Amino acid sequence: MIKKNYIPTINISSILRKNFDSKTSLKIVKKIEKACLDVGFFQIIGHGIKLKNINKICTVGENFFKSDKKNKLKLAPKKWNKKNKNIYRGYFPDDVNGKEGLDLGDLRVTKKYSKKVKNEYIEFINIKKSFSTNSISKLSDYYDDIFNLSETLFKSIIKIYNKDTDISKKVFSRLKTLSTLRFNYYPNQSQPVEISKQDGVALGCETHVDSGIFTVLYQNKKGGLQVQNRKTKKWHDVPFDKNALVVNTGRALEYLSKGKFKATNHRVLWNKQKRLSVPFFFEPSYDFKMNLSFLNYKKLRNNGVRYDKFLNKSLKKFIEYQR
Repeated sequence: MIKKNYIPTINISSILRKNFDSKTSLKIVKKIEKACLDVGFFQIIGHGIKLKNINKICTVGENFFKSDKKNKLKLAPKKWNKKNKNIYRGYFPDDVNGKEGLDLGDLRVTKKYSKKVKNEYIEFINIKKSFSTNSISKLSDYYDDIFNLSETLFKSIIKIYNKDTDISKKVFSRLKTLSTLRFNYYPNQSQPVEISKQDGVALGCETHVDSGIFTVLYQNKKGGLQVQNRKTKKWHDVPFDKNALVVNTGRALEYLSKGKFKATNHRVLWNKQKRLSVPFFFEPSYDFKMNLSFLNYKKLRNNGVRYDKFLNKSLKKFIEYQR
């Protein structure tokens, strides 16, 4: 008998057609609901992003991390490059938390827009300093694709509550979104970032939950990502599937769903090998009011904590954001 994987795989091709009312689509929505309730993690296939484009984006990330330190530091926040004004976005070195990273916000944000908005998280970074025009084009296309895909997944959550899927526009607006395309690069770690207090396992990335609505991740074949079963507290591997993207629920979705869809603990094992992962943190607009009535009641109320304040509180637990 074949053992069923703890992490469900869902073919979402039917909901990509933007018709959430067909029988097939409603079945997919039910599967997404069950996965969010039971596990908080699932893999998606039939997601519409070509494997060759995912591979291209991984190559862009790998080439950046292979480049010299001088090139990488051109994009570093003020903490690591005094010449720069950015604090939130950009490159951080591996002496911070055992891995290098690059955080990119909405690539449509211009210098002019960033100045006009005056929000600490809406930062313009001139990525032309470190990336070729060709690489920037690939980054921009991928950001567009993964943002649209993530919004489709959120619309399936709205559908669970029998609401008009167009209300997602109230939550996510390009330019205003705090969504982040991140490249995580794990070098040959000489020692683990931490030893799990729960089971003594050596980790390359600490146990944590994510801040946003969803995280949509591509992990390479090295694997290492693990998810905790909320009931048994046991850890389960997220298997590598080159055609799949891994989706997990975050704190913002837990909040908006009044705790129905819980953010789930996950971690990365220490594996002493170079490893790249490309998560996309799907986050609301900075001025979206986090309101418990959004999904749960018929009438929308325009009050609640602003998302940028909600995020600020959430990021304090991550070492790499202590800037």
